[in-house]
Amino acid sequence: MSRWIMLCAGLLCLQASQAAPVVSEEHLPNGLRILVQEDHRAPVVTTQVWYKVGSSDEPGGLTGISHMLEHMMFKGTSRLPPGKFSEIIAERGGQENAFTSRDYTAYFQTLAKEHLEVSFRLEADRMRNLLLREQDFVKEVEVVKEERRMRTDDDPNARLYEQFQAMAYLNGGYHHPIIGWMDDIERMKASDLRDWYRAHYAPNNATLVVVGDVRPAEVKALASRYFGPLKPFEFAGRERRNALAQAGERRMVLRAPAKLPSLLMGYRAPVLMDDVPAWEPYALEVLAGVLDGGQSARLQQRLVRESRLAGEVGAGYSADSRLSELFMFSAVPSEGVAVDQLEQALRQEVARLRDEPVAADELARVKAQVIAAEVYGRDSVFYQAMRLGAYETVGLGWKRLDELVPGIEAVTAEQVQAVVRKYLVDDRLTVAVLDPSPLEPGQGMPRSQGMGGAQHVR
Repeated sequence: MSRWIMLCAGLLCLQASQAAPVVSEEHLPNGLRILVQEDHRAPVVTTQVWYKVGSSDEPGGLTGISHMLEHMMFKGTSRLPPGKFSEIIAERGGQENAFTSRDYTAYFQTLAKEHLEVSFRLEADRMRNLLLREQDFVKEVEVVKEERRMRTDDDPNARLYEQFQAMAYLNGGYHHPIIGWMDDIERMKASDLRDWYRAHYAPNNATLVVVGDVRPAEVKALASRYFGPLKPFEFAGRERRNALAQAGERRMVLRAPAKLPSLLMGYRAPVLMDDVPAWEPYALEVLAGVLDGGQSARLQQRLVRESRLAGEVGAGYSADSRLSELFMFSAVPSEGVAVDQLEQALRQEVARLRDEPVAADELARVKAQVIAAEVYGRDSVFYQAMRLGAYETVGLGWKRLDELVPGIEAVTAEQVQAVVRKYLVDDRLTVAVLDPSPLEPGQGMPRSQGMGGAQHVR
């Protein structure tokens, strides 16, 4: 038996020997969903409030409004002045922040367990009592505009990624950048923000996730005290606005001052939420590991170390997104290597996976890595809460987390080959190239965002 098969078997034994985390689910009469997972290894607790709204819910002309509202959630309520929320948490030795993604907006605190009540009191207050004053909004617009300039407009690779996404999702899905288009940020009004807040920030559009040294009965009692009095709102329901199916290769070139060219390739692919055979998203996850699962994975080994065609290369895919995804490749050619030469090398790796099943040892190694990440991730109360909140908020439901490890373990080499043949085809492909123009004298290179940028943190 190979060492990778032995490792995979050992990790499966570890996963099986650990008691599966017990999650308690409660619902308040106003619609607030509460998920509690006990972890008594340290006297700390992470509490997170997840709202079912993100950039994929935004209409044209209001892009970036979810992210803007996240910023404004720290600007005071009818009971607390601006900045007081963060001050109270810091005084108690806690950490807090928030993030906006394509699928959700979430707010979190990690504190000593005796301060759980403080977290609930503050979050319940800003769920319904946000002031959204004009003077605060005007200042924050400038903050967000500068954030956009620094993270996107002044970074050619970030601009490439943003425009690549917009082309891949022409009429919906993940077309909009999370931070919003600059024109929309500049035209946004405080009244728009108030309408967005009233439309989405209510207990029956939220999930409260608590992981740490707590008891479910204690959490429910505190949640009932602070969140229970908040009135629910009527919602029309959240639509899954996937972009139209792609029916041909799409290409774009961005010319911008840069030292090196770069390449993005993405194939439209389904996720766990889509109506496809249940094994396909797991096979795509394994495929991503085969290509980019560390230094021993194919892309690093063949394109960076052996052929030296790429200085940087990677692949990625997320099965747990709310809407259909892209199976992504990103690459920077080595000096003197043409972008089209690197693209052909990536296509050859896809063709090899299409024509030749993954070997047993390689498949076992990839599965071991995925299982290890899932099992050892349980050491973090924050990670555990993130997984629960994300699965629940995108519509999968937290119980499907239990399917992840068995789903990955069940993937066969033939199934990996099948998803390559079905989804990694030219009719589903979008390609974007950064064609560097000369840098101005003294102009430095911005830090590249690459394939990242899935979340904007305050």
